[in-house]
Formats: sequence, structure tokens, C-alpha cells
Amino acid sequence: MVGTGAVERVATGMRWAEGPAYFRAGRFLLFSDIPNNRMMRLLEDDGHLSVFRTPSLNSNGNTVDPQGRLVTCEHGGRRVTRTELDGTITVIADSYNGKKLNSPNDVVVATNGSIWFTDPNYGIKGNYEGLQAQQEQEKHNVFRVD
Repeated sequence: MVGTGAVERVATGMRWAEGPAYFRAGRFLLFSDIPNNRMMRLLEDDGHLSVFRTPSLNSNGNTVDPQGRLVTCEHGGRRVTRTELDGTITVIADSYNGKKLNSPNDVVVATNGSIWFTDPNYGIKGNYEGLQAQQEQEKHNVFRVD
């Protein structure tokens, strides 16, 4: 680990915490609590933890794009979305070659704005972390959206 500070637990009570994304402008951290179908917000200044979005469609991986918008992988929605600065949600990807994505998992945004994400199938194998569904993509893939 970089730095000299001690590891500190800053949040508890999640069934499965995943996908932390830090928002510098707002000084808060967002992360997914997948089986509880919610996204949480942790304020940096006072450590206050609150629900950011519920239902979150079993959100998993999150990141921040160069414009400061949230980009999220959703198991339940089988899609990748972007939360615009006004709060509206834009679908970035939900299919490939006419077939639904499996269960988008992790996501990054490159400096040029392209969005890269992984798409394994475990989010559709049962109802614990998504919604059980038929797999349409034949493989576990990595995708890019320009």
C-alpha cells in the first residue's frame, strides 16, 4: 500500500460491497451493495453513510468519467449506464450483436472517454446478485464503447 496511514474501516452493514468510485468534486465515495440492490454514498468530511440509489438493478462496478459522471455496471439490468449530472440515467450498452449482455461487472473509462467493461455470466445464474436469466452472450467478454 502506498502511504503510511493505517487501514481504517469506514463502512459496515453491506452484504457484498463492490465497485468504489470517488467523486473529487463532491468529496464522497459511491459503492455498490449488490445483493441488497442499492448504491451507498459515504461523505468524506464527516463519514456519514447513506443510500444513494435503491433499487440499483444490482449495480456492481462503478467509475467516474472525465466529466464527473457516474458509470455503472448493472447485473439486474444487464447493462452499463451513465448517471448524467442532472440525475437522469443513460444506457451506454445493453446488448452486443443483437443479444443481451450477461451481467456487466467491472468498468473503467479511458482518458479519451471510451468505456471498457467486463461481462461474465455469474450475475444471471441466480437471484442473489441479479436476476436469473438465460445467457445470450456465448462467452465471458471484455467490451469497449467509444
